[in-house]
Amino acid sequence: MNYLTEKLLEEKVFKDPVHGYVHVSDRVIWDLIATKEFQRLRRIHQLGTTSLTFHGAEHSRFNHSLGVYEIVRQMIDVTFAKEPQLDVEERMVALCAALLHDLGHGPFSHAFEKVFGTDHEQFTQEIIIGNTEVSEVLARVGEDFPIKVAAIIKKNYPNQTLVKLISSQIDADRMDYLLRDAYYTGVSYGKFDLERILRVLRPSPDGNGVIVKYSGMHAVEDYIMSRYQMYQQVYFHPVSRSGEVLLWKILERAKKLYCAGYEFQVTPIQILPFFDEEVELKEYIVLDDIVLMYYFSIWQEESDPILSDLCQRFLNRRLLRYLNYNPKEDAELYAELKGLLEKADIDPSYYLVIDSSSDLPYDYYRPGVGSGKDPIQLLMGNGELHELSTESPVVEAIGRERRTDIKLYYPLDFIESGQVNPEIAERMISLIHAHSLKEK
Repeated sequence: MNYLTEKLLEEKVFKDPVHGYVHVSDRVIWDLIATKEFQRLRRIHQLGTTSLTFHGAEHSRFNHSLGVYEIVRQMIDVTFAKEPQLDVEERMVALCAALLHDLGHGPFSHAFEKVFGTDHEQFTQEIIIGNTEVSEVLARVGEDFPIKVAAIIKKNYPNQTLVKLISSQIDADRMDYLLRDAYYTGVSYGKFDLERILRVLRPSPDGNGVIVKYSGMHAVEDYIMSRYQMYQQVYFHPVSRSGEVLLWKILERAKKLYCAGYEFQVTPIQILPFFDEEVELKEYIVLDDIVLMYYFSIWQEESDPILSDLCQRFLNRRLLRYLNYNPKEDAELYAELKGLLEKADIDPSYYLVIDSSSDLPYDYYRPGVGSGKDPIQLLMGNGELHELSTESPVVEAIGRERRTDIKLYYPLDFIESGQVNPEIAERMISLIHAHSLKEK
């Protein structure tokens, strides 16, 4: 029997809170789900530190990856069922890439990448083509099949429609994480009519992506507005980012101590390759959220007061407080607070942190301006293609400029604890209060 086309004796389903069911009938997909590299995604939180703000946000990359696979399966097997572009192998390439697209995420995702400079997409490709169970399963389809799947992730696969099913401005990845993150955080912002969008998607005539029937424009508007709201209200939430700042600073401190010859009570064996900046694939995929949390728990008792305090803060949700920060207008505030912390023997490298978050809700084509991703095209009744923002005032309005939010994080509890010289503490509180009044 041909492994590429082999079906399970009975279709398997995963009960899913977003899609109802995730359907698996292909032997290749079922075998990929069983690999240790894919099962590792159960131990990687989808939203990193967001559960510190929205307590329900404990979901994993595992169920998100299943969700992306399910959306792509519906696109190919239902929406595009009558389209002639895809053959049997290309269908499976797309399904595998959708399922595996997040394999390379490290613990707590983006905070981890910030410290160690890792690239989750690069590691995803390495897992797909390297010495892994995932690669072994894919190679049963064909010797070059892992390379084809990795090419989707790398975005250089010849059929760009398949690439853009997973990575574009209206892709399965975004659609699943918006719906899933909204569900688990308990907010209503990320909800939109997925079923309607799937009904109005079409492969682009030039084979370079997907387009949307004009009749579905309002559903797409809702999707883009949902994405905008989720970034503003959930992904950029300053409390969640405070947790991420702590996580970032814990790893930064641990690395600095290691490089200075510090002897940890328990040697963090799984993290040492990252400290040494010589990480092999087998070492990368050992690391997950559970491993990091184990070391954070141990590091609470370390003799280094900064590492110990940062870990206690993270584990017990004693977060840094924040102010809105404008680099052009508030540089003097930062400089004075930094000086006062230094006088109080509090290291500002770890306790006075500027964090910036930025997102462009929709990137439409503007002559002379670099564009990140191709704009969404509407298929008009006369067969012409019109860029979405030219037909939608809503999209044109929110897509004009990148939204950037900058916060300054500081240790209010230290300042108010009585451990700081009263004159220094009074001056810091006065500065913070004056800045807060200015913001109102």
